[in-house]
Amino acid sequence: MKLRRSTFLTLSSAVALAVGTFAMAAPQALLESKGVALPNEGAAIWVRELGVTIFALGLMMFLVRNHADSPTLAAIFVVNAVVQLGLLPIEVVAYHRGLITRLSGVVPNSMLHIVLASGFLTLGARMRRNLK
Repeated sequence: MKLRRSTFLTLSSAVALAVGTFAMAAPQALLESKGVALPNEGAAIWVRELGVTIFALGLMMFLVRNHADSPTLAAIFVVNAVVQLGLLPIEVVAYHRGLITRLSGVVPNSMLHIVLASGFLTLGARMRRNLK
C-alpha cells in the first residue's frame, strides 16, 4: 500500500495538534500520565514550551499537506524526521533512569516516533526521486 502524503500529513498533524494542545493546557497532567518522578512547576513550563513547538509543527504539516513536490517540502520532511528520531530515545533513557516510572507513558510515544519518522523519511526519499 502506497503512503499517501496528504493523508499522512493530515493524520500526523492531527496528532501533533492534539498533543501540543494537551501539553500547553495541562502540562502537570501530561507529566503525571508518564509517571514523572518529580513533576514540578519548572518541568510544567518546559512541557508547555514543547507543546507550543509540537502544535506549530502540526500546523505546518497541515498547511503543507497538499503542496506540490519541492526542495522546501523535502526539507520539511527531513526536519520532521530529525525531530522524531531525536525525541525517540529521550523518554526511553528517562524510564531506564527512573525519571519516568510508567512504561505506559513511554511505549506509545516511542512507537509513534518510529511510525512518524518512517513516514517522513519515506515521503522525503520518494520526493527526492521525483525531483530528479
